[in-house]
Amino acid sequence: MSGLSIPPETPNLYAQDGKGGDAIVYAKYFTPWSGWTWYMTEYDPQERTGFGLVVGMDTELGYFSLDEMEEISGPGGLKIERDAYFEPTPLRAVDECPAWLRNKRSK
Repeated sequence: MSGLSIPPETPNLYAQDGKGGDAIVYAKYFTPWSGWTWYMTEYDPQERTGFGLVVGMDTELGYFSLDEMEEISGPGGLKIERDAYFEPTPLRAVDECPAWLRNKRSK
């Protein structure tokens, strides 16, 4: 079974479209061996595709496949993990949220 569980309250894709920094992040996933982090704001359960802020080589909003994330292995077999202590929070409150997004308000 997947270690990348999805909070049941995560809305479907496009449900928070246009909310900018006011969009709520429902889950945080991270690589324990590098600086990559995914902040999920929306999810499509049929495709197992998330959307949110992706922090890696760049910081951007984008789609990501949980199936692909589960296939990634790091040193010693480490896997991408969900932060079990992360509480839903507005995107603007995430430390890595860029200023252009943090300052963008709901329409």
